[in-house]
Amino acid sequence: MLEFRVPLKISEFLLPTYTNLTTGVLWSGIEIITEGSIMMQTGLLDWQIRFRQLDAGGDPLPKLKKLVDWERFRPDLEIVRDKERRSNAGRKAFDVILMFKVLVLQSLYNLSDERLEFQIRDRISFMRFLGLTLGDAVPDEKTIWLFREQLTEAGVIKRLFEEFEAFLGEKGFSAKRGQIIDASIIAAPRQRNSRDENRQIKAGETPEDWSEQKKRQKDTDARWTQKNGQNHYGYKNHIDVDVKHKLIRDYEVTPASVHDSQVFELLLDEGNSSRDVWADSAYRSEEKLEALEKSRFREHLQRKGCKHKKLTEWEKKGNRTRSRIRSRVEHVFGVQAMRAGDLILRTTGLIRAKAKIGLRNLAYNLDRFCVLQGV
Repeated sequence: MLEFRVPLKISEFLLPTYTNLTTGVLWSGIEIITEGSIMMQTGLLDWQIRFRQLDAGGDPLPKLKKLVDWERFRPDLEIVRDKERRSNAGRKAFDVILMFKVLVLQSLYNLSDERLEFQIRDRISFMRFLGLTLGDAVPDEKTIWLFREQLTEAGVIKRLFEEFEAFLGEKGFSAKRGQIIDASIIAAPRQRNSRDENRQIKAGETPEDWSEQKKRQKDTDARWTQKNGQNHYGYKNHIDVDVKHKLIRDYEVTPASVHDSQVFELLLDEGNSSRDVWADSAYRSEEKLEALEKSRFREHLQRKGCKHKKLTEWEKKGNRTRSRIRSRVEHVFGVQAMRAGDLILRTTGLIRAKAKIGLRNLAYNLDRFCVLQGV
């Protein structure tokens, strides 16, 4: 077979000429990829055509890459690299923006570290989003885990969320028309503990017979709760969403046993253009109503009847009216579940849960921003 090695200018969507490929070579727009004994050839425009097909199919990642100012996250991300290197030996660390975008992909598609590494190698849409070619090194699962741990230890994930909140305000997407507060249960792997072990854990103690390895594997922060007659184990993602844009304006992560109303005041957004507040009946109590009135918020909290005090027709009608607005927060949880499926934490402890859930909330806002732009 003839091989023409004339350098050729290739568009940014294509692989660079003379890239060292582990699976083949690219010469003058012809890529030769060996798959066992089979040799496959791709023409100069094949990559470009494939990317156009992905765009036509609704790939959201090009918009995410183009519309978000990723560099504004760099100052907070660079904190994890402030430690002096003991030696210049070894491979150069991956860029913090690249690693942050890797974690965004993980949150959007709910992938484990192992599957994420595989998908980056396998999916050209992921490679394009990250700016990688077939010849570039890909962060492995241990590198991904380590970077997330570094962000968690540095406590910067909430700062990243707040930085993007400031970016939204600059782009004209500030919180408007009131706010909706709700919580969603995030499942964690159920622990197989004895009754005595559970008693000690609830008391804030660690069973004495647990080895150091077992202590690292056990999640002693997650808790049980009951919802709609079903038992759930894990954490809660409490969020505040603005009515107009359906963007998450603030969030808090707690064990699942914490009642929704206990973080109600913490989430109230004083910066919203409206003083209206919507929430379901779990937040309604005399104490909460008085607190809202004292802070000059207008309450739109659902009412709940009981066996001995049924709701009147007027109260039912009020609930239906309020639910038209309050249901918008369910759209947020629905989009998260539709895009990534139900999140099951693969981490242990409240601190790591806050990092994982915080990244999921940030990833939702990033994706939602691109939808609102309508480009």
